[in-house]
Amino acid sequence: MLNRRTLRIKVMQALYAYHQAVGSDYLLATDRIADAFAPDLNSPEPQDRKHLQGQRKLAEVVFKEWHKTGEDPEKTEDADVNDAVQDAIKFYQKAVAKDGTFYAGQMVQAAESIHDQYIHLLNIPQALLDVIDEEKEREARRYTASKEPLLDATRLSENQVIQKLISNVQLQDLTIRRRMQWSGEDETTALRNAWRQEMKQDPELLSYLAAPAGNYTEDQEILKHLFKTYVFKGESLPAYIEEDDLNWEENRSIVKNLVVKTIKMLDEAADENLELMSLSANWKEDREFAESLYQQTLQDDEKYEKLIAESVQNWDVERVALTDKILLKMALCEMHLFRAIPVKVTINEYIEISKIYSTPKSKQFVNGILDKLAQDLTASGAIRKSGRGLLDNQ
Repeated sequence: MLNRRTLRIKVMQALYAYHQAVGSDYLLATDRIADAFAPDLNSPEPQDRKHLQGQRKLAEVVFKEWHKTGEDPEKTEDADVNDAVQDAIKFYQKAVAKDGTFYAGQMVQAAESIHDQYIHLLNIPQALLDVIDEEKEREARRYTASKEPLLDATRLSENQVIQKLISNVQLQDLTIRRRMQWSGEDETTALRNAWRQEMKQDPELLSYLAAPAGNYTEDQEILKHLFKTYVFKGESLPAYIEEDDLNWEENRSIVKNLVVKTIKMLDEAADENLELMSLSANWKEDREFAESLYQQTLQDDEKYEKLIAESVQNWDVERVALTDKILLKMALCEMHLFRAIPVKVTINEYIEISKIYSTPKSKQFVNGILDKLAQDLTASGAIRKSGRGLLDNQ
C-alpha cells in the first residue's frame, strides 16, 4: 500500500518540477521585455536602436528588482518601460499560479497512477492466456510440423487462481472504466517475448505444467512466481514497463506488494466479489496530507528560505542544492502544519529521502539543519505538537 514516505517523495518531485518551471517563467517574462523593445523592421521610420536597448535594460533591471523584493516597482519617467514591466509581471504571476495548480494535479495523478498500474498488471494473466491460445492457433495452421513440440500449457489455462482473478467483478469494472487492458501492440509484444524467451524455459513452470492439475496451492504459487520472476524482474516485461512508466523504479515495490497480496487473497474461499487492494488505507486522508504539504510549503516558501539562510553558517543559501532546500522546507512545513507527527519522525523521513534523491553529503546537511531548527522552533513555541506528536518530546 501507499505510505507517507512515497507521498512525501511525490510532493518533493512536484515542488522540484514547479521550481524548474518558475525559472522558465522568469526567462519568458524577460523575453517579453526584450520583444517589447526589439526594433520594428517594418517601420517606415528609422529606429533608434541605442534608445531601445537602453529601455530594455532599464525595464529588465526594474523587473529583476521586483522579482527579488516582491515590492511594487517604482515608476520610471518612461511610460513604455513601465508598461513593459507591468506586462512582464502580469505574465509571470499568471504563469507561476498556473504552474502551481498544474503540478499539484500532477502530484495527485502520479500517486493515483500507482493503483492504475496495479490494475493494469492484474490483467497480465488473461493476456498471457491469449498469447498461449494465439500460439496454439498459429501452430494448428502450420503445414509442416514444428522443429520443437508445442509446450502443453493446459494446466496454466485451467489455473483456478487465474480464473478467479479474470472473473473478479471489480477488476473487470476498473479495467474497463480506466482502460487498463493489457492489449496494446508494444505491451503484447513484450509479453510474447517474455513467454517465448523466458517463461517457457523456466524449470519451475515446466515442472508445474507436467504435474497433475487440481492443486489449488500450486496454482496460487505459480501465479505468484510468474509475477515475481517475469513482471517485477525478468527482462522483456520490466523493460517495457519501465519505458512506459517513468516512475516505475520508485513505484515498483508498492505495486509488487499490492499484486502479491492480491494473489494471497485469492484463496479457495474467494469468489468473484473479492474486493481488490486499495491505494491506501485512507486515500482521502493521504491525499489531503500531500496536497496540504505541497500548498503550504509553497505558501511559506519565503519564511522557510529565511530560516534556512539564518541556519547555514558561512554558506550562501543560494548555493544549497535545490533538492536539499525543498526537503528542508517541506520538513519545516510538516513540523508546523501536522501536530500529530513527531518531530523526530519528520526529520528521519527527510534524511532517508535525501539519501536517495540528493547528494552524498545531503544526509548530514539535512540532519544538522533540521535538528538545530527543530530545537530552536520548539523552544520558541513556533512548533507545537499534540497527541502522538508529543511522543519524542518527553
